[in-house]
Amino acid sequence: MSRRPIIAIPSRFAADTSALRYAAVVTARALADAVHRAGGEPFLMHPVGAEETASRLALADGLLLPGGGDLAPALYGERVVHDAVYDVDAEQDAFDLAAARHALAEGLPTLAICRGLQVVNVVLGGRLHQHMEPGHRHLVHPVGVRPGSLLAGTAETEKVEASCYHHQCVSALGEGLVATAHAADGTVEAVELAEPRGWFLGVQWHPEDTAHADPANQRIFDALVEAARG
Repeated sequence: MSRRPIIAIPSRFAADTSALRYAAVVTARALADAVHRAGGEPFLMHPVGAEETASRLALADGLLLPGGGDLAPALYGERVVHDAVYDVDAEQDAFDLAAARHALAEGLPTLAICRGLQVVNVVLGGRLHQHMEPGHRHLVHPVGVRPGSLLAGTAETEKVEASCYHHQCVSALGEGLVATAHAADGTVEAVELAEPRGWFLGVQWHPEDTAHADPANQRIFDALVEAARG
């Protein structure tokens, strides 16, 4: 039996969890389950030491940048911070940004989800809306996918039921990024690279939420793992 491709997933800092007495580093089980179901091995990375990110990612066959708290607005040129910005962590930001830069430069197969998409957009010089009104929290809605895009081919559909939990979104696309899916209100829901060095897809929603029951969303993880097989 062939080895499962290793999919690196930066963990998230948590102030506490129900099963532990202290602060923790965690990932969503649904996310790890979706990668494992696709045939990959979820490898949870401790998100510290940004200067070592490239060498630590050398063991990975693919990268999954997950959701999480907000990026520091200063990283995309915003001097005034909106009151709704939450869970900003400089160490987490530095690690995720370094991971994204390395993956894009090396062509490491990468799936960027929610915050992950925003991280990639910022790395490439894009900007974010600090707060949306209304937000897309606790919302499942249809997303229109551009025909012929990587996402359309991956999900095998031009309409995806997207489970969203975000209050920020892309306001200006980073260099080389192309929007390939939108919500009805115009929110950018997926991005791809016009000239990628390797497999890359960014989605603003959380496909892991429904992947266990929705083949279109599970195929997103399947495609990442297949690309990671090389």
